[in-house]
Amino acid sequence: MQRIRRGLSHPRYGMPALFGASFLETTVVPIPIEVVLIPFMVVNRDRVWWIATVALAGCLLGAFVGYGVGYFVFESIGRWLIEIAGWQSHFAAFQQQFRAHGFWAIVAVGVAPIPFQIAMLVAGATGYSIALFTLAALAARSLRYYGVAVLVVVFGEVALQLWRRHSRRASVIALVLVVALAVALHLLTPGA
Repeated sequence: MQRIRRGLSHPRYGMPALFGASFLETTVVPIPIEVVLIPFMVVNRDRVWWIATVALAGCLLGAFVGYGVGYFVFESIGRWLIEIAGWQSHFAAFQQQFRAHGFWAIVAVGVAPIPFQIAMLVAGATGYSIALFTLAALAARSLRYYGVAVLVVVFGEVALQLWRRHSRRASVIALVLVVALAVALHLLTPGA
């Protein structure tokens, strides 16, 4: 992690390192990108929106890779990843929610403290619409990364301490808001 932070602080390599860190966090590294993202934003407060955008781009590329693993090789590599990461219970619970709610299940996992890899693998394995998957991943991770940017703009250096103290609570609140929005849209849809 120290090597990543050093790479992020280098003016020439910071953005590519952030893109790579976000890609890795989305695909294989179980450490939240906010651990790196917030200090990088604090040091570069004039570029927080660009930093959030680069993190989002790395995440989306990682999401496409995860979707592809689910779509093309779920039975071999996908199941193996779930087993070695110990995500069996998360996977089973998400799979049930995914069958019932698809798009909103992806958004919910994208903002909740649940590994996003599960949503990618299930979406790919079920052949879920890549366009809807992309839209859901974009919505969830935009909320997450641009929310961190707002936190840094408003609170500055205190943002990392706030995130460490309240990240779970913020994730639960975001999850409740996503569920409430999904229910409201469902109720407002004709024929629902």
